[in-house]
Amino acid sequence: MQLHAQLRTVHTKHPFIIARGGSSAYRVVTVRVVDTDGAEGWGEASPSRFYGETADSVMVAMQHYAPVLERANAWSIEAVERELENTLRGNAAARCAISAALHDLAAKRLGMPLWRWWGLDAAAAPLSSYTIAIAPDADTLRARVREAAHYPILKIKLGSTWDREVLHIVRAEAPQALLRVDANCAWSPKQALDMLDALHAVGVDMLEQPVAPYDIAGLRFVRERAGMLVVADESCLVSTDIPRLADAVDGINLKLAKCGSLREALRMIAVARAHGLRVMCGCMIETTLGIAAAAQLSPLLDDADLDGAALLADDPYTGPGIGADGRIVLGDGAGLGVRERERE
Repeated sequence: MQLHAQLRTVHTKHPFIIARGGSSAYRVVTVRVVDTDGAEGWGEASPSRFYGETADSVMVAMQHYAPVLERANAWSIEAVERELENTLRGNAAARCAISAALHDLAAKRLGMPLWRWWGLDAAAAPLSSYTIAIAPDADTLRARVREAAHYPILKIKLGSTWDREVLHIVRAEAPQALLRVDANCAWSPKQALDMLDALHAVGVDMLEQPVAPYDIAGLRFVRERAGMLVVADESCLVSTDIPRLADAVDGINLKLAKCGSLREALRMIAVARAHGLRVMCGCMIETTLGIAAAAQLSPLLDDADLDGAALLADDPYTGPGIGADGRIVLGDGAGLGVRERERE
């Protein structure tokens, strides 16, 4: 197989700001694996500096991974993923793009969607949340919440200097929405405790990663007092992280760009279930190509946060993703079910 990678810049409808910063422009890497008969599989890397990757580092990693693909059997996905990790460790987003492309190729050869090849029921997918990023002022925040009024679940990014006011504004503008909060590691355990009254006042039912990734004791401290679901994101990268989190949180948020492959994502789901934890799948800012890979897992989830492509102003693809009502639409397209959008 031949491995091809291409840089692409996409733009969000509004600046996407979280507690540790953000932007309106995001660089992703589109990956194609092409077998000897010309059949192709597609994938996407959406790297994060927080996890030690950039679009440029992904492109460099692809140079190391290309020889692995050249000698690989396209059907031996497990073996290929293992060799990729042994060739160049880390680089999870880069490896996951190749993993997605290999799964796309295999399911296309079988003439069926990946979710169907896995034996899943598309109707079992949960609703996805839609993210309300940190806004610069109250008027901008109100406008963004009104724009998202058709989504039944809103995930509010906190970690700003006016978190309590943000909560009240979002609840006032979206009185019927289910509210969830993501602090992206911004709080100490004490700060999280101090915020609980404000979270309860507006009916928040889930608190995601309130404290630093390494602070498992802090997660446990918050969970024991929260009175709502507490979910680990930045604390949980791969399946081996889950056992130490089992008594500290109610669930995990897996992301393909963190864990490094679709097969590792499946392992994470199995390990989380074995420990009695809820499972969410989240995303980075990604095109439909990246979201479609994560969406294949959705029938196995309790919760989903797959709005990355819905936040874009210039998504170049069509395919599986979330509809205007927050429902995850998988479709019957073979492989990941992704097509390039026709240019107007």
